[in-house]
Amino acid sequence: MAATVEELYRNYGVLADAKDDISQHKDAYQGILDGVKGGPKEKRLAAQFIPKFFKSFPELADAAINAQLDLCEDEDVSIRRQAIKELPQFATGENLPRIADILTQLLQSDDSAEFNLVNIALLSIFKMDAKGTLGGLFTQILQGEDIVRERAVKFLSSKMKTLPDEVMTKEVEDYIFTESKKVLEDVTGEEFVVFMKILSGLKNLQTVSGRQQLVQLVAEQAFLEQHLNPADADSVDRLLQCTRQAVPLFSKNVHSTRFVTYFCEHALPNLSTLTSPVAELDIQLEVLKLLAEMSPFCGDMEKLEVNLTKLFDKLLEYMPLPPEEAENGENSGSEEPKLQFSYVECLLFGFHQLGKKLPDFLTDKLNAERLKDFKIRLQYFARGLQVYIRQLRAALQGKTGVALKTDENKIKVVALKITNNINVLIKDLFHNPPSYKSTVTLSWKPVQKAEAAGQKRSTSEDTTSSSPSKKPALLPKRDARQIYNPPSGKYSGNIGDFSYEQRGGFRGGRGRGWGGRGNRSRGRIY
Repeated sequence: MAATVEELYRNYGVLADAKDDISQHKDAYQGILDGVKGGPKEKRLAAQFIPKFFKSFPELADAAINAQLDLCEDEDVSIRRQAIKELPQFATGENLPRIADILTQLLQSDDSAEFNLVNIALLSIFKMDAKGTLGGLFTQILQGEDIVRERAVKFLSSKMKTLPDEVMTKEVEDYIFTESKKVLEDVTGEEFVVFMKILSGLKNLQTVSGRQQLVQLVAEQAFLEQHLNPADADSVDRLLQCTRQAVPLFSKNVHSTRFVTYFCEHALPNLSTLTSPVAELDIQLEVLKLLAEMSPFCGDMEKLEVNLTKLFDKLLEYMPLPPEEAENGENSGSEEPKLQFSYVECLLFGFHQLGKKLPDFLTDKLNAERLKDFKIRLQYFARGLQVYIRQLRAALQGKTGVALKTDENKIKVVALKITNNINVLIKDLFHNPPSYKSTVTLSWKPVQKAEAAGQKRSTSEDTTSSSPSKKPALLPKRDARQIYNPPSGKYSGNIGDFSYEQRGGFRGGRGRGWGGRGNRSRGRIY
């Protein structure tokens, strides 16, 4: 039987006046619980009165929580808001994980005020018991329906960084890491990126050992133990996204060896047949850029010579021999090879980084012909490069500010960075024996502050840095071979940087991309 407004106030008065004897008035509290069966006025009062005396009647805890949940699902939005606002008062002891679970499910609300109240309530119980609250959140992330999972993940990623250190203890961070690993067993690419940002922000994982754990976690997600199927866009997508998350973690103490090895053994041999997950993505350049970024942090590699050979052979594909000449000294008619500057920057940089680990690779007597052939290719490429650099500098000379921000000039600025980098690396490899001492900043990476401070140059000047040497490394004297003449007209847009993540790169929602996740049962499960 539903209680009336008068009965609710009378029962409230009995309980409020009882003080230490309140537990003897169980019937009065039951009368308040019956208020949820009444009209709008009775329900609003019940939503306020039930939590006020909740702690005094542990034997009615389940009935009280269920009554409040009925109000959280009422058709009247004002009643729902009042009931949700009071939910944290039920988060005591063993009830807290359940309340966290309930609030997480309520994140699916489409009413903005109601949604904000749920967020506030979750944060308040987070500060009472972070681990217990996380238990409720992760239960729904692992088992809840799609909209609940999505919003629970978003809550974690946006709210956790706002919590004070006394809440985010080592025990809490360890729990987040453990539960996140369970979630990562079945995620989409987009969810994976979000969880990596969450985990990377944990204080426990800022150490060398912590970052090594994260790299191991990413390696497991990347399936580095399996062969890469170049025709499977999802497999390629997974490898690229995992590698992007791993790259910022690498350092001189956290090595990229497993990833570099995998790229050399599986990605490079299949480079031309890789299936792009995004139509406008230059998948080959994307793979080469990632390999270049990882190469400085590669540790001891088991099959170094074998993998260095694969990298070297791929580099040669993009560093052509000069075209043959007819007896009269003119071009024999063979087409001028097209120089792929962006590809060569990546491959040459990667070879330069790994080559220093095996300096005899080019100088061994058995490889004399290889070095001779390589230097001919370097020489030819360098000549075409010099012409291109002069054209770029002439085109950019005197341009500053707004003039440099046009699309065409942006491409030229990037092109100049690329060609300058290649120029520095070629000079290094032309030493006898080849040297691996020069350093360059990859064209798509920001220039380091220390480097920028010491090199305030105009756009038309060399933007790379190299180690000083007693004598400049000169290219061999010009011979009778024809010099490559770069194409005239508009510069290729492909030479510029392409940011996959900025182009909405992740594949779809759940059910597509990684680990298709089936729909879950709907309706109240708390």
